[in-house]
Amino acid sequence: MDEMLSDLMHFLKKPSLTETFVDIILCAVPIWLAVMIGLLIGWSWRPRWTGLIYLGFRSKLRFLWTAPPGFGARRLWLAFTALSAFSVCRTLCSRLDTKANKSTSGSASSQASVEESLQSDEVSRASATVGEQEIVTENDLEHLLQLLEVGNATREWQSMMDKTTPNMSYQAWRHEPETGPVVYRSRTIFEDASPDIVRDFFWDDEFRPKWDFMLANFKTLDDDTRTGTMIVHWRKKFPFFCSDREYIIGRRIWESGNKYYCVTKGVPYPALPKRDKPRRVELYFSSWVIRAVESRKGDGQPSACEVSLVHYEDMGIPKDVAKLGVRHGMWGAVKKLNSGLRAYQTARKSDSSLSRIAQMARITTTLNMDSTESSTGDEDRSRAMGYARRQRDNLRMDWKWVVVGGVALACGLHTGVIGKALLAGAGQRLARR
Repeated sequence: MDEMLSDLMHFLKKPSLTETFVDIILCAVPIWLAVMIGLLIGWSWRPRWTGLIYLGFRSKLRFLWTAPPGFGARRLWLAFTALSAFSVCRTLCSRLDTKANKSTSGSASSQASVEESLQSDEVSRASATVGEQEIVTENDLEHLLQLLEVGNATREWQSMMDKTTPNMSYQAWRHEPETGPVVYRSRTIFEDASPDIVRDFFWDDEFRPKWDFMLANFKTLDDDTRTGTMIVHWRKKFPFFCSDREYIIGRRIWESGNKYYCVTKGVPYPALPKRDKPRRVELYFSSWVIRAVESRKGDGQPSACEVSLVHYEDMGIPKDVAKLGVRHGMWGAVKKLNSGLRAYQTARKSDSSLSRIAQMARITTTLNMDSTESSTGDEDRSRAMGYARRQRDNLRMDWKWVVVGGVALACGLHTGVIGKALLAGAGQRLARR
C-alpha cells in the first residue's frame, strides 16, 4: 500500500501533469462563462408558460439546492462560476492598467526598441561563429540510418497505419523505448513527384504555413553556404489543452545520386535563452530519406518519390496523451501534407523563382559511396552508414601519436639534441655559400 501511495505521489508531482491540468482548467473557464451567458440570455427570453413548469418542479429544485455536501454538482458549478468571474475581473483590470499606462508608453517603447536592437546584435554576434563549427554531423546521419534499419532486433516496431489514396500511399510504425519519447517511422510514396521537388518542399519554411497550420511563425537564425547547414526558429501552435512550443532546429542535407538524406534536430542556441512561454522542445529529431521509386502505374518509370521518415520529440506532456494525439491526428496531417505538396508543385510551375530557404536546400554534401542504380534501399542505407562512419573516424585525431611526438619533443629539448641539430644544419648552409 505504501509503495502504491509513493508511486501515486511521484506521478502527481510531475510538472508535465500539473501543466496539462492547468491548461485544461484555463481552457474550461471560457466554456463555463459562455454557458452562464447562454443561461442568462435564455432565461430572460423564456416563454411565459415556462413559469407553470417551474412551479411544478419547485419542490424538486429546492431539494437540489439544499442537497447535502455529498451532492457535488452544485458545488462544482459554483466553483467554476467563481473561477470564470475571477478570470473576467482580471482581464478587465489588466485593460484598465493598460489604458492608465499609455501616457508613459512612449519612453518605454523606445527603450524596448533599443533593447530589441541590442538583442538582435547579440544574436548576430553569437550566430557568426555557427558556420565555424558543424551543427549537424555525420553522427546524426548515422543515427538516422540506424533507426531506418528494419531488421534491427533491438527495436520492435508496431504497425499504426496503412492507407492509400489515388496519388499517395502511407505506412506508419512506432517504437516505444523504455526511456525517452516514442519513435515514429513512416514510409510515404508520392505519385508524379520528383525527389528535387519533395526536398525543396520540406525545406521551404516560407511555403509551409500554407499547409502546416500549427506553424505560427518561423525565422532563419543562421546558415552556412558552404555545407548548406541551417539553424531555424519555429513556434508551433498546439491544441487547446497544450500551450505553444518553440523549436531551435539545425538541419543539413546529404546527397548520393538521386537520393537525399535530410537531417533536422534540436540544437542549442545561447543567443536565444529559454523562456517560460512558449516552452522550448530541446529533444527533437525529425529526419528522412528521399529517393525516386517506380510508380504503381506499372509503366516501369521511376516517376514516384519515396520518403522514409523517422521522428521523435519530447513535448513535455504525458506519453499516453501524446500517443493519443498522434494516433488521432496522423492521417489528417498526412492528407494536409499531400495537398501542400500538390499546391507546391503547381506554384513552382507557375513561378520558377525559389525562396532563400529553398535555395539553401540545393547546397548539399555529397556521399561518395560508389553505389549502383540497381541497389536496393537497404543496401544504399548500409553504404551511407559506412560512409558516415568513415567520415566521422577521419575527423578524429589519433591522440596516441600526438602524445608520442610530444614526449620526443620534450626529451630533445631537455638534452639539447634539437639545438645541436639546428646549429649543424646552419653551419652546413654557411659552408656551402
